[in-house]
Amino acid sequence: MQIRPYEPQYLNDVLRLSLRAWAPVFESIKTVMPPEVYGEIYPDWRNTQEKSVKDVCTSSEMNVWIALDSGKVVGFVAVTLYPEAQMGEIYMLAVDPELQQQGIGSALTEYALDWIRKAGMTIAMVETGGDPGHAPARKTYEKVGFSPFPIVRYFKRL
Repeated sequence: MQIRPYEPQYLNDVLRLSLRAWAPVFESIKTVMPPEVYGEIYPDWRNTQEKSVKDVCTSSEMNVWIALDSGKVVGFVAVTLYPEAQMGEIYMLAVDPELQQQGIGSALTEYALDWIRKAGMTIAMVETGGDPGHAPARKTYEKVGFSPFPIVRYFKRL
């Protein structure tokens, strides 16, 4: 496996991978969020997520890398920097569901952290959900040394 900068020719591969990777996450969110809120926020999570990934991949403020194995995109990571706070954020990470639990997410995370460090940042941040669908992400982040900061976010449909 190799990690290299994202190029526009990989967009469709990244989109397909992302939607497959996040399908169980959105199913999990659906079980823990009030249905009327979920329906308002995610009327069609696939379209919303596809737009988010496209925006990240084309943003001049994001730094995106892909993981390739035998020429196939198997994961990606996106990072943004906040120089005024000396902080880098791992903004988005996804790994092909068929290849999860094989160290690809950890390798992408470590690559991103190294890049953040070399960019002169002193803090790295990543945000993920507390629901069961995000458990693999939490495991990956804790494995490379991130410490959780408990946040409670409430939703109510008006």
